[in-house]
Amino acid sequence: MFHALLLSFGQLGDPAIRRVLARSLALTLAIFAALGAAIWWGLDGALAGWRYHGMLAGAAATLATLLALWLLFRAVAVLVVGLFADDVVAAVERRHYPEALASARALPLHRSMQMGLGSATRFLLFNLVMAPVYIALLVTGIGTAAAFFVVNAWLLGRDLSDMVASRHLPRAAMRDWRKSNGGQRFVLGLAGTGLFVVPLVNLLAPVLGAAMATHLFHRTRP
Repeated sequence: MFHALLLSFGQLGDPAIRRVLARSLALTLAIFAALGAAIWWGLDGALAGWRYHGMLAGAAATLATLLALWLLFRAVAVLVVGLFADDVVAAVERRHYPEALASARALPLHRSMQMGLGSATRFLLFNLVMAPVYIALLVTGIGTAAAFFVVNAWLLGRDLSDMVASRHLPRAAMRDWRKSNGGQRFVLGLAGTGLFVVPLVNLLAPVLGAAMATHLFHRTRP
């Protein structure tokens, strides 16, 4: 996995990957900016009778947007990069696995959107279900962070792997591939989740994760 990470960092200068990085970051930040604007608009109307309502609404909207960035950046970023994942995977395959690229199937936009929405939905649902566990583990000091890390590593490993496998395997074969490579996908998820918690590097995490998943798939595919 470390080698896959080094290869992925080394390909960040690839024009195709730079384009995906720029588009995905712009769209991700635009989503959060739109969320912040919607929160401000709603609060500004709700507090219209209050003195300094505009200032209060602005402060509350800023805090809410920052909280959303902290809690939901991973879900939104993976959803967005999923729309462009084909370009990242194809760039890695073009450089390292040209024979696989020749037989790959480009994903239609609706399939990419379906996978991205599925990823975001799983992230929200699983973490909502786990919320009582996270709260109960607060007394341990590190238990909440560890549980959150493990749960989201498992989810992210599946999401990133599916971005690549869906270009080469039918859905039935993907299910079998998931079962046979669960451990390696989890390690991929741990690496990707680790990237998401490093400031600034987290901006690159979705693209790096997709590139690492490409290396993992082709090095473990029978």
